[in-house]
Formats: sequence, structure tokens, C-alpha cells
Amino acid sequence: MELEPLDPAYVAEILSRPPFVQISGVQNVRDLGSYPTATPNAITKPGYAYRAAEISGITDEGIEQMNALGISTIFDFRSDTEIQKYNSPIPSVRGVEILRTPVFKNEDYSPEALAKKLQLYASGTSEAFMILYSQILDHGGPAFESILRHVRDRPTSPFLFHCTAGKDRTGVMAAILLKLAGVDDQTISHDYSLTRIGREPDRERIMKRLTKEPLFASDNQAAMRMFTSRFETMQTFLSLLETKYGGVEAYINQYTGLTDDDIVSIRNNLLVPTKSRM
Repeated sequence: MELEPLDPAYVAEILSRPPFVQISGVQNVRDLGSYPTATPNAITKPGYAYRAAEISGITDEGIEQMNALGISTIFDFRSDTEIQKYNSPIPSVRGVEILRTPVFKNEDYSPEALAKKLQLYASGTSEAFMILYSQILDHGGPAFESILRHVRDRPTSPFLFHCTAGKDRTGVMAAILLKLAGVDDQTISHDYSLTRIGREPDRERIMKRLTKEPLFASDNQAAMRMFTSRFETMQTFLSLLETKYGGVEAYINQYTGLTDDDIVSIRNNLLVPTKSRM
């Protein structure tokens, strides 16, 4: 059932309320704010960190909406090869700096490397996704460091980060930020699972794109498995982050140039006090 189209009325209702945010021409936009944390009386800062799918199709209305949100910086995790392959150029967004921070180098999108990635995606299993997500962690340190430095240095400047679907590389970065902020695994996994709904309006275009890949042209179910963003997959990833990488702080220490003091500053800048109840 998870591969079947979702009810449009249900999708529209979910997309109309937080954490989803409307930016015309951009799919799967979510605010990572307002989540409870392990810090007493503190939540993740609303209106600060946004995740999304590619922004290539942003409209004039979407640019106005983005400006209204105060987003000053966009981090693009895609490689040159990926942008060219899917004909999804970087748009010009008035008042917004777009930084290229690819997780993978162009050579990681060679026909052979891409075929291996697509085979893993096509299987749709948690084990396959853990191989993919380990690759993201192993290669993504410099890209993730750019975002973490933004949080450290520009705590009042909202930003958005994205890959193509806003699911895997974006999902890993969102998990790093939320874990660092002290959000519990259940909440992080739920946020990850919302991509299934966030990508639904773009289903037809994605399927058309995927059918150009030989692997998916004759296997519709394999293509649909790329839509999956199961709660359980993120639970498994968070366990992997702990067991293989020693946890989010150890990962940051090993794969970026940030210090323990930086991590403290980043965590503090991700949090705001919970509003007192009347």
C-alpha cells in the first residue's frame, strides 16, 4: 500500500499545516522548528532552518514567499552532474545567496556509481538505505560543515537546504541538526517520514524522470520504492549514527573541522525558550 498514490484530499490537508511551508514551485518544504528537545523549556527555533526538495521550479510567487520567510541562504547538496542530468538548473532568487555544497563529487555520479546507487534505491530495504546513508555521512562532512557554521555564525539568518528529492541527503542533514538540538528519535523519524506526503504532488514528474533510467523503465514498483521514507528507516539510521559513528557529536568532530565549543554554540543557536503557558 505504501507505494500506491495517496488520497489527494488527505495530502492537501497535511501540506496545509506545519511543519509544511508553502513556497510555490518547490515541493516538500518543512520548518525544522518548534520540536521539543531534551533541554528543559526549550524547543527548536521556528522559522530558522528549512528543508526542501530542489528549488529549480520556484515561481515568482515562491520567491516572494521565500523572502517573506526571511530565508537569506540556500545550501544546494546536488552535484554538477546531477543538475545537468535532470535539467534542473540553479535559479536566481532575489535577496537569497545560493551556495553550492555538493555531498558527492561529480565522479560519484559516473554511470557505474549511479547504477549501484539506483540498485540500492530500487530494493527499498532499510539495509540498502543504510549503505546509501553511510555513503552520505562519509562524503558529506564538508557540505554539512557549511550549514553548521552558518548556524554557529548567523543564528538570526534563516536558511534552507535541499538535494533533489529532499529525502536522503536532506534527511540526513535534518537528522544531524535535530539530533544535535536534542530532539528525540521518535520525532526525528516522524519528520523524515513526512517526505512521503511532501513529495506526493510531484509524483507524476518524478515517475516520468525515473522511467528514463533503464533500471526503472520496465519496473514501476522499483521506481516507486524510491518514494519510500519510512519511519523505521530513520530509526535504523539513528542507530547506525550511534553505533558506527559514535553519535552526532563524534561524527561532527571526526568529519568536520568544528570543535566541541562550536557544537555547544550550534546547539544553543538551534534552541529558543518555550513560551510560558497562561
